[in-house]
Amino acid sequence: MNFEIEDLEKTSKKKIKIKRQILLTYVSIFFFIISCTLVMVYYLLQNNLEKPKQSEATPTEPIQIKKIQIIDEDSNDRPIAVMIDNNIGDNTHAGLQDSYINYEIIVEGGLTRIMAIYKDRDVELIGPVRSSRHYFLDYSLEQDAIYTHYGWSPYAENNIKSLHVNNINGMIDSEPFTRDKNIPSPHNVFTSTNKIKSYAEKKNYSLTSNNWRLLNYSVEEVELPNNSSEEDDSILANQISIDYSYSENRSYTYDSENNYYLRYSNGKEHIDKISNNQLHYKNIVIMKVANKTIDSEGRQDLDTVGMGEGYYITNGYAKPISWSKTTRSSKTKYIYKDGTEVIVNDGNTFIQIIPISSNLIIE
Repeated sequence: MNFEIEDLEKTSKKKIKIKRQILLTYVSIFFFIISCTLVMVYYLLQNNLEKPKQSEATPTEPIQIKKIQIIDEDSNDRPIAVMIDNNIGDNTHAGLQDSYINYEIIVEGGLTRIMAIYKDRDVELIGPVRSSRHYFLDYSLEQDAIYTHYGWSPYAENNIKSLHVNNINGMIDSEPFTRDKNIPSPHNVFTSTNKIKSYAEKKNYSLTSNNWRLLNYSVEEVELPNNSSEEDDSILANQISIDYSYSENRSYTYDSENNYYLRYSNGKEHIDKISNNQLHYKNIVIMKVANKTIDSEGRQDLDTVGMGEGYYITNGYAKPISWSKTTRSSKTKYIYKDGTEVIVNDGNTFIQIIPISSNLIIE
């Protein structure tokens, strides 16, 4: 019996010992797991603390690309050139404020005629439209314009045919033209850009062009004089007066509040027929071009091909320039005396092509 009791005691002690070992093992495993967890948490927290916080992404505003306003430089809309009567007495012009370039050149009798260039605008009334003179073609061709007129001189007729000019002549193509019965003929013919385009399409003329650009425009304001140049030869140009002949004078007054030039014809405000406002222009280009009489009617010819002098005028100042043209259809180049190209302000431009003998006053 004693033997059995002893054996039971030994067995019981052995079981207790085993249980203790198992318990210690579990406890050790438990503490090991806790330790590992704490270590992992510690390292994760350390990484979070050391890692620099990334700034929240802020939405970026789209970059605004400045574009000029006078024309759409991305458009291949083909320009339209319209001959404008400038011998109309008290009747005023329509459309000369909406054209982005205008040319004025002497014709017979000491009078002048205007050619207006339109692009990227719907102009509802243009005129009065008048007949062609051959040297105007040179300035239409260099811009690849559809040339629009009502009649022509014999020289213009020959040139239009020989040079294969895309033209619309109201004497033949009457559809895009209307007459204002309140104005005496022949100073009463008017048209519009849409009428010209519609008729040009019927004549199978292209309405697009990749060769229209003439002047180089600046998005940023061009200021004269150039204060960075010690040799700048700009002069004040608050008043401009041009005598085309004994009977025809054109003048401009600088409006410093609006930064453009108000136009006068023979001392009177040049008024737009539709708005009743005085015509005004951001840029004025003066070109001195030799002219001569070529027939008994007093018709003129101009040395459009070659070189000459002139001025670029904007924002109250004028700067001497040189112009050059190598062929009748090539583009006229405008450069300053130092050889740099003339960059013009974003705005409409009046190009006054004047006889070399004209009396020009800039002050």
